[in-house]
Amino acid sequence: MTPEQFLELARVLPEPLLLVSGEGQLLAANQPVADMLGLRRQQLRGIMLFELVSEPANDIVKYLQACSSSRAMVIGSLTFRKNDGQTLICRSQGAVIQPWSPESSALILLRLENRNLASSNFVLLNEKLDELAKEVQRRKQAEEALLKANQELEIRVEERTTTLQETLNELQLTQTQLIQAEKMSSLGQMVAGIAHEINNPVSFIYGNLHHAHEYTQDLLTLVQIYQPLCPNIPPEIQEKVEEIDLDFIIQDISKLFQSMKVGTERIQEIVKSLRNFSRLDEAEFKQVNIHEGIESSLMILEHRLQASHEYPEIKVIKKYSQLPNVTCYPGQLNQVFINIIANAVDALEASALNGQWSAVNPQITDNQKLINNNPQIQIKTELIDEKWIAVSIADNGLGINEQVLSKLFDPFFTTKAVGKGTGLGLYISYQIIVEKHEGELNCFSVPGKGAEFVIKIPIQSTL
Repeated sequence: MTPEQFLELARVLPEPLLLVSGEGQLLAANQPVADMLGLRRQQLRGIMLFELVSEPANDIVKYLQACSSSRAMVIGSLTFRKNDGQTLICRSQGAVIQPWSPESSALILLRLENRNLASSNFVLLNEKLDELAKEVQRRKQAEEALLKANQELEIRVEERTTTLQETLNELQLTQTQLIQAEKMSSLGQMVAGIAHEINNPVSFIYGNLHHAHEYTQDLLTLVQIYQPLCPNIPPEIQEKVEEIDLDFIIQDISKLFQSMKVGTERIQEIVKSLRNFSRLDEAEFKQVNIHEGIESSLMILEHRLQASHEYPEIKVIKKYSQLPNVTCYPGQLNQVFINIIANAVDALEASALNGQWSAVNPQITDNQKLINNNPQIQIKTELIDEKWIAVSIADNGLGINEQVLSKLFDPFFTTKAVGKGTGLGLYISYQIIVEKHEGELNCFSVPGKGAEFVIKIPIQSTL
């Protein structure tokens, strides 16, 4: 695609679009970009992207390299300096439209999106999808009209229509994935903020409990020294001593401080789990403790494991093996644990409404069966060999039939009621495990014998 062809296409689109080379040179920009930055389009052409943004040049180069080498859309963040001196934070979505070759540089299309306008852009994307769907329908009608005229033309039009239909499906899937990613990103930021706000006052309380306890003990010791030295105390003081039950206070004050200490330590554990969960928005590839991610996921879902007036308590059985730290994307792996455990909870709640529990599917559980009359989830970790680990999550619900099992990881497939599931949870989990971590995600189930998800990932990924 030449800059002129790009401008011809981008002119009718309201989204800010940039055409840049793999080295970061701006080849073309449409009018919405110029309006957003307060510049003329002629001023933008030919300059380097580094001159317009605040991020380090090395970060921009890495981002453009990622766009050039990826088949999927690569999401990033760029802080632009406007003509009036202000800055504008945009979410960028980059896709390579012409790969690098010895004869020419890579051409990368950057779609810019003001974070404050993200919700309106999703609405606009829906409208574009509707227009594209109508265009596909019009082409199909044209195909039927030309069928009798020319057989060769019919084949060419059919191929073009098939391509457009695939594009429509990819756009719909991309749109839904973007919405899901935005939700998870916002959730991670919210959780991190809440954890930070809770941690400060709790740390202050916890840090002063010890001193408060010592000061109180000093005062009580002083009172105890006074009592034998001043046996004839005034009636008013004696009456107050009896009213407050001083002897009981002396005995109970240490227990009270101990309870307060245990409570603040529990809050600190919750804050730690919330911080671990907030890794959802991390893109860093690093070594982590898999068990910490599982525990954080269980902490987030703890309210769903507790008994309610509709459902009994769900017991979690943990069989952790000693595992080395695993090199992975921790935030994405936490998302997989959340999705699978939440699905297990959904299955057990559905079983509770039917008043029926099953024996656990013994695929990875050493023939240990879960108690039939109690809903349970069993989580087991295992070191397969020096290169691989496995995590299995099993429930004693009613299981999954073969027809559903074959479609379990398909996009938009769900058995839940409208409004209760998007059909993307297990699909995204499969993409994270298989594509992002070069691992395996399988489900084993027989109706009436529960379900078990088995995750296998390498300890050191080559990605």
